[in-house]
Amino acid sequence: MRKIDFKWSIAILVAIFLFQSCATDELDEVIDIDQVDTSEEEETDNNGNTNRFGEQMNMTDSTSELVVEWSELFLELDRYATGMRPNATARAIAYINLAAYETAVADMPNYTSNTSRLNGLNINANQREDDVNVAIALNACYASVLDHFLYNVPRNINSGINSLENEKEEELEDGVSNDVIDDSKDWGRYVANRIIAYSQTDDEAEEQIEDPQPDSYEPPVGEGFWTYSADAERAWFPYWESVRTFVISADETSSVPPTDDYSENTNSGYYEQMLEVYETNNTAREERNEDLWIAEFWSDDVEGLMMSPPGRQISIAAQLIEHYDLSLEESLAMLLKVGFAINDAAVSSWDDKYNYMVMRPSVYIQEFIDPDYQTNLFTFISWPNPSFPGYPSGHSTFASAAGGVFIDLFGDDTNFTDRSHEGRTDFLGTPRQFSTFSEMAEENAFSRIPLGVHIRMDCTEGLRLGYEISDAVNNFDLTSGNN
Repeated sequence: MRKIDFKWSIAILVAIFLFQSCATDELDEVIDIDQVDTSEEEETDNNGNTNRFGEQMNMTDSTSELVVEWSELFLELDRYATGMRPNATARAIAYINLAAYETAVADMPNYTSNTSRLNGLNINANQREDDVNVAIALNACYASVLDHFLYNVPRNINSGINSLENEKEEELEDGVSNDVIDDSKDWGRYVANRIIAYSQTDDEAEEQIEDPQPDSYEPPVGEGFWTYSADAERAWFPYWESVRTFVISADETSSVPPTDDYSENTNSGYYEQMLEVYETNNTAREERNEDLWIAEFWSDDVEGLMMSPPGRQISIAAQLIEHYDLSLEESLAMLLKVGFAINDAAVSSWDDKYNYMVMRPSVYIQEFIDPDYQTNLFTFISWPNPSFPGYPSGHSTFASAAGGVFIDLFGDDTNFTDRSHEGRTDFLGTPRQFSTFSEMAEENAFSRIPLGVHIRMDCTEGLRLGYEISDAVNNFDLTSGNN
């Protein structure tokens, strides 16, 4: 497992300490969070497996349950992995789910390997014995790739990989011959190693992961440009536009300039957008209204407290596997496309962020509206903003990039309750129910306004860009050898 000695690790520890000492009191008493009916009749499956909410899984395909269990462990590791989010996390999601897909694709009649679609990906199908048990192979593969791609995870948390691998081995290998067990594990680990080797040919990503806040980068100076005020806020992954994409590159996506130019004029559209953030952020905190619930429900900004923004889409995808009772091949194909979409979304949105250099609201608001302004994110972390420019919003891009995949697979209409943070009392994580996937993506995107960290045009453009990426990913044909 990769270990990185980040120069700002002390700052992260201070942030976590400050969060623990100043986290808000539970807000259930002041917000009627019971307005959403989250009750569903649960049935016990044949093997008694439960999801991370303690609910019994009720799925037809037991190997899909295995996929969900490993996805849920990913989310736990993701929560505590420092220095990854969102860029390195988005990349990890893509490679982890590529490895799972390639491990099982020989047992997926409607799908083919990506070796003919991704330049440089080499997996020798002759290494796979005929007697491979796909569940045992997947179990071995997941253990290998999670351990590699998720780094800086505390040892006691990372030990969950071995624990789950051993637990599933005991369950899956019962009554299976030693030859089948060995051949299956060998195949899963072989594929995992080939995917890891493929990822390491992306020199740009590998180098940037080692140094996510390079001293070599100084932001350009300009009126209204984003900048940093302390080393802990230095530019985060400023060169990420050069990282490998899977379906659509930053050069291939369209880039729409900000709708409003920087202005200090109180009659300008730019000022009005900043004023909207100021008023919405403060009203949410003062009234403890639904906007605050939405802001905290979708935040996913804080290491050690919440999963990452890209990880949130995997949480939703894992819940959808259960919700729609997907087969193994449907599950792995969906997760692969979500992974590709999230990875490519990170690359394109970061390219635009460091092109347009739009400042964060707190800087503007403190100078021109209220010097005492604090974001609602500041409740949880010691500095008020993520360490990168605002336009377009990464949250918004991830939301629609994955949301567009969900719409393509299931249609927009749904009856889905997102339980990603169910049971949490250290922030507002009470489940929220959605009738369309587009509604869910839009709420995620515009949650950044009451959180106080983005203006409206950031969110609008992020949604547009994410859907453009999902369109390309949805057209990426997994059933044939060429695209």
